[in-house]
Amino acid sequence: MNDNRKPRCTRPDATRNSTPLEVQAQLVDILNQTLATTVDLKTQVKQARWNVKNMSFCSLHELFHEIAMELEVYIDLLAERVTTLGGLARGTARAAVKHSVLPEYPFHITERQEHVASLAERLSIYGSLLWENIDRTAILGDADTAYLYAEISMVIDKRLWFLDEQLMTSCFDEHHQVASCN
Repeated sequence: MNDNRKPRCTRPDATRNSTPLEVQAQLVDILNQTLATTVDLKTQVKQARWNVKNMSFCSLHELFHEIAMELEVYIDLLAERVTTLGGLARGTARAAVKHSVLPEYPFHITERQEHVASLAERLSIYGSLLWENIDRTAILGDADTAYLYAEISMVIDKRLWFLDEQLMTSCFDEHHQVASCN
C-alpha cells in the first residue's frame, strides 16, 4: 500500500492505531481519569475491608476482597487501553488523589453498616462515571473503549446491588429487632 501521509507521531510510544491523534489524546485523558478513580476506589475498598467490625464480618470481609480484586483487573485493563492508544498510563496513588472523582473515605468508621453505605455511595459515583464514559467514548468513535467501560459497568452494577441488599437486610434486621423488643 502506497501511503504518502506523513508519520502520525514521532513519539517512541506512537501506535499505528487508526484513531486520529486528537481523538486518541481525548480518549487517553478520559481513560486516565477513570484509571485514577479506579485506583482510588480500590484503596477505599481495602480500607473498608481492613477496618470492618461487627456481625457478618467474614462475609463482608470476603465481599470487599472480591471487589478489590476485580478493581485490580480493571486497573490493568484501563492502563493497557491507555498504552494501546499511544498514551502514558497514570495510575499512581498521587495521580489517583489528584484526578479521582470520589470523595475521601471516612477514616473514623468501623461498623458494618457504615462501611457498606460508604462503599455503596462510592460504587454509585463510579458507576455513573462509567456510564458517562461509555457515551463519551462511543461519541468519539471508539467502540472498543466503550465496550471496556460497559464490561466494567456490568460488574460494578452487580456489586452495588449486593451492597444495597446488605443495607436493606440490615435495615430490616434492625427494624425487626426493635419490633421484637416492644
